[in-house]
Amino acid sequence: MKTIGIVCRAAEADRARIPMVTRLIEEAGGRVVGEEDLKTSDVVLVLGGDGTILRAAEGVRGTEIPVIGVNFGHVGFLAEADPESLSDVVSRLVAGEYTVETRTTLAVTVTQPDGSTEEGWALNELALDKVERARMVDLTIGVDEHPISSYSCDALVVSTPTGSTAYAFSAGGPVVWPDVEALLIVPIAAHALFARPLVVAPDSIITVVMNETGFVDGELWCDGRRSLAAPVGSHIEIRRSAEPVHLARLWTSPFSGRLVAKFKLPVRSWKHPDKS
Repeated sequence: MKTIGIVCRAAEADRARIPMVTRLIEEAGGRVVGEEDLKTSDVVLVLGGDGTILRAAEGVRGTEIPVIGVNFGHVGFLAEADPESLSDVVSRLVAGEYTVETRTTLAVTVTQPDGSTEEGWALNELALDKVERARMVDLTIGVDEHPISSYSCDALVVSTPTGSTAYAFSAGGPVVWPDVEALLIVPIAAHALFARPLVVAPDSIITVVMNETGFVDGELWCDGRRSLAAPVGSHIEIRRSAEPVHLARLWTSPFSGRLVAKFKLPVRSWKHPDKS
């Protein structure tokens, strides 16, 4: 018997779907556990958008339990299915008819000026933001213990390929296919001649120094859900985490199809070459 964990958005209308989904799972021969017991499940079913999927990924952190989303949100780039497929999704999950995809995550350590440290992780991105809205953070960026550039900016995003379609994309970063092993560095509104997005090796160590010459403290957000203080003088080290996130997949559609569908990209006049 497959045990299915359920996570949904907090809105009352969304939580009202839980009894119906529970019934579908039990009728298919499965067992249901709630969000407080996700680590006892075989797979986690998310009813919501990408934010809810990120919350579910946090709930199974440190395990190999896969997460699958049915998009009741907006874009839902991480979601595998739309609401009209819910019954089919449930029956296939209970039958174990899914594959598992591994997604890179980020690990970060912030060493503050007094020597104290804080650690965090992210599936999509780490976003270093300024505490004071009217000013900029002053940074020096390094890769693999070599300095790259210094600049003041509104924010800095370090992203995984999974997160390349999220905040990093909005900031002008490239879309990176999820099976490409790489990390992205995307500055936002930087005052510098060389402040373009960078794509670095997956095993690179990214260093961000909150320069002593700066006047604004920073705040590091992990997937927009958890924050770490990064005052002036802090030293931030980011690398690929040893604990990836696992996503359950039901279909083998290519990433390009998902990209076109979610962003409603124009593909007029496209003709596949004749293979005959």
